[in-house]
Amino acid sequence: MSNMAVPKRKTSKSKKNMRRSHLGLKSNNIVLDKESGEPRLQHHIDLSTGTYRGRQIITKKTKQNN
Repeated sequence: MSNMAVPKRKTSKSKKNMRRSHLGLKSNNIVLDKESGEPRLQHHIDLSTGTYRGRQIITKKTKQNN
């Protein structure tokens, strides 16, 4: 028979939960935009206006009539 690795002592509930502490759900940091009032993620572009930190980053596309 092959020898397998077996724990010498039982892992306590405290140690088990400390090991798993980083597995918890983290909430998204949603803020209201100062200019538009739309909710957005912090440090992300406001998709409704296309601005980030007061600068225009994305220009909105307009539909062209053919």
